[in-house]
Amino acid sequence: MDYKESTAYRMAPREDVRREELRQALSARERSAIPRVEMPALDPAHRVTCNEEVNRGLDREQAILEATRCLDCPDPQCITGCPVSINIPGFIKNIQCGDFARAAAVIKATSALPAVCGRVCPQEKQCESRCIYNKMKKDPVAIGYLERFAADTARCAATTDAPLRDNANGIKVAVAGSGPAGLSFAGEMARRGFDVTVFEALHEIGGVLKYGIPEFRLPNSVVDAELDSLKSLGVKFITDTIIGKTLSLDDLLADGFKGIFVASGAGLPRFMGIPGENLIGIMSSNEYLTRINLMNAGRGGVTPVAGGRRVAVIGGGNTAMDSVRTARRMGAERAMIVYRRSLDEMPARAEEVRHACEEGVEFITLANPVEYIGDERGRVKAMRIQRMMLGEPDESGRRSPIPVEGAVDTIEVDEVIVSVGVSPNPLIPSSIDGLDVTRRGTIAVNDDMQSSLPAIFAGGDIVRGGATVILAMGDGRHAATSMAEYLLAQADR
Repeated sequence: MDYKESTAYRMAPREDVRREELRQALSARERSAIPRVEMPALDPAHRVTCNEEVNRGLDREQAILEATRCLDCPDPQCITGCPVSINIPGFIKNIQCGDFARAAAVIKATSALPAVCGRVCPQEKQCESRCIYNKMKKDPVAIGYLERFAADTARCAATTDAPLRDNANGIKVAVAGSGPAGLSFAGEMARRGFDVTVFEALHEIGGVLKYGIPEFRLPNSVVDAELDSLKSLGVKFITDTIIGKTLSLDDLLADGFKGIFVASGAGLPRFMGIPGENLIGIMSSNEYLTRINLMNAGRGGVTPVAGGRRVAVIGGGNTAMDSVRTARRMGAERAMIVYRRSLDEMPARAEEVRHACEEGVEFITLANPVEYIGDERGRVKAMRIQRMMLGEPDESGRRSPIPVEGAVDTIEVDEVIVSVGVSPNPLIPSSIDGLDVTRRGTIAVNDDMQSSLPAIFAGGDIVRGGATVILAMGDGRHAATSMAEYLLAQADR
């Protein structure tokens, strides 16, 4: 299809003549000469003392100038890099025009959580990696920053148009889990006219967005505003309800639910199975972040976490960065990342690594814990680390770490956070007879996200085993399209 016949072209500024004016105002060479905007951020010395959001967002002038950099590609590959297919040229050109409410509406047409995605999605590996500027050896358009700007500006001005909703069809669907996959699915199904109820096991809605991501990276107020938008579509939320325990599949079916979307995530932490792992002061990043983010452990709360002075976080992903940066805010004098590969192989976002460095985090790379040592009270006091070297690449494309014979060091620690991955939550798969699971414990689905039981669809980490927020949202949107077609066909019979 020619780009001028596409939805992306039609939904960019409202009038083609305005689009032509923008194109002619600056040549491509002039636009490409504009340097990429830098995100304003809190001073590191201040931010480690509080939980304020680090990235401060773009102002109007910065956003318009950055939007002007977009070269109006005839075949915009940035859209193909987005798991939920946001009309990226459309919303960017509306920002350039100064129509921020329209920009937000364009994003909302396909994304249920734009303010969230603008903050936590790895755009550098997705939409921005497809930007034509990369071929020109220049910095890509800051799509994530602009998405955040559009969502935040429209929210603060209360100017976002209410999402359009089809007429109610009376078909009830249930969602197990209120994380990104569940919320994306719920929003899409509600827009299609379905009666949607989301069941959340914890006392707060939002899943990993609330318990797993610290407020200095994703404020709860931002998540709550996105939830309010879903509620305005008619989505209902029920907390403190565990599907597979509080309610069974039979209970849901008896209550008239015709379809169930399982988005229960991957909340089962992994450990390394090394000596001393059961010592006091050693916990998973899942437990650590949940207790601090959701249960006020950082301010006493009902399950306080002792603020270690020498804290080691094992791992190199975004969750490890969230954990070690949280430890700094909890008062750690020495906060360390211990990672078995080098900094170049670290999977965390470059921005998160940079922020951690600015905040005084120490990176101990090419090292792997082999034993934890306890004191007379059974509390961890030190760990032994095996020094590593890099060998040949493994299936992930990263070079495999190999132990350096005889190179073992001892480091004093009084708290260890293990962040080496998670496994799928086994509760729902184990509680439903006839539901096929994979060897990894994930729910087996077909290309339409449908399980072996036709009324049950699944997506997010319970299918992938651990992935990004935006990939989970893509699963939710895809599953909604598939389930809607399935349930409407069933209703027509």
